[in-house]
Amino acid sequence: MSERPVHAVVSGPGPLVVRKVREALLGGGPAVLPLDPSLPAPALRAALEALRPTHLVTPGEVRPLPGGVPAADGVAVVIATSGSTGAPKGVELTASALTASASASLARLGARPGGRWLCCLPPSHVSGLQVLVRALLGGSEPLVHERFVPEAVAASGADHVSLVPTQLRRLLEAGADVSGFRTILLGGAAAPPGLVEAARESGARVVGTYGMSETCGGCVYDGVPLEGVRADVGPDGRIRLAGPVLFSGYRLRPDLTAAALDGGWYLTSDLGAFQDGRLRVLGRVDDVITTGGRKVVAGAVAGLLAGHPAVREAVVVGRPHPEWGQEVVAVVVAADPAAPPALAELRSLVKTRLPGYAAPRALAVVDRLPLLPNGKHDLVAIRTQISGFVGISDPS
Repeated sequence: MSERPVHAVVSGPGPLVVRKVREALLGGGPAVLPLDPSLPAPALRAALEALRPTHLVTPGEVRPLPGGVPAADGVAVVIATSGSTGAPKGVELTASALTASASASLARLGARPGGRWLCCLPPSHVSGLQVLVRALLGGSEPLVHERFVPEAVAASGADHVSLVPTQLRRLLEAGADVSGFRTILLGGAAAPPGLVEAARESGARVVGTYGMSETCGGCVYDGVPLEGVRADVGPDGRIRLAGPVLFSGYRLRPDLTAAALDGGWYLTSDLGAFQDGRLRVLGRVDDVITTGGRKVVAGAVAGLLAGHPAVREAVVVGRPHPEWGQEVVAVVVAADPAAPPALAELRSLVKTRLPGYAAPRALAVVDRLPLLPNGKHDLVAIRTQISGFVGISDPS
């Protein structure tokens, strides 16, 4: 089997990344490992040591790296993921998988050839990368914004854009005209209640996406798999995905690859169910809080809390407790800082839809919820943020 150099491209969004992705996808060039230039030096060093690219590429230099390991010839892109909790994994994506994903996306959306795609997500994450791939495959040059500025996004003239919920909310809060986009792909995290409805009332065509690096990004749109993609829920409640969009493996980690793939299915870390024929994501496997021997899906509780009129954003985490093992803690940003929600109100709200043990026993009101670069909540930082918080115990 022939091999392919792996170029770690340390650069912000811009022409260099676009060119390298184009060469890897369409021109048989080196495989690309896009890395965020804002990574702290220890994190960048950890990524290079774990993923062992053959070359380091910066805007002014291409430098061979000692000990670099080529990739299989079909691999076009390597996405570094899960680096916040340890050594990053390298998700290897072939040109055929990326093309299958982008083609199915363009077809589902009815995107016209030459349609303009705006990239305002980091290309080091699969959501930003796939914007570039869709644009290149659709015959247009991607529009790239190095920073997310609501006014600039609204004035970009793009036909299609991929956003995370925080970005969409900021667009609406800025009074931006979102009706000019033919499509807003919304993914990366669960949208809080009312956000999608508010955007649609403003004239936006919002399509909710579900996927991950291992599936070349979003592969289920509004609960329906893209053409060629199969979705199932296993006996353990975990979502399983299959089809031509799957990754080829974790770079230099055959053990992790074997654990994640089962007979052509990718075993996700998400819990799900089908409702009216559409896939519904309930939360993550590791998002389950065990309190008093009973299991609580944190994402389900957070979704209810986010619907309270006094709550702008909500996250639910587990915290060690000497009696219950873990206690359910609600971490919220108030819609009005002068009138934060009360714990009793939030507990009552949760109890209308879920068992009483799922109701939060403690409440932390914070100014903001820290985010990862891909728009998801940074749960490690949030748990640290509330580590010294003294909550209110309510056994009822």
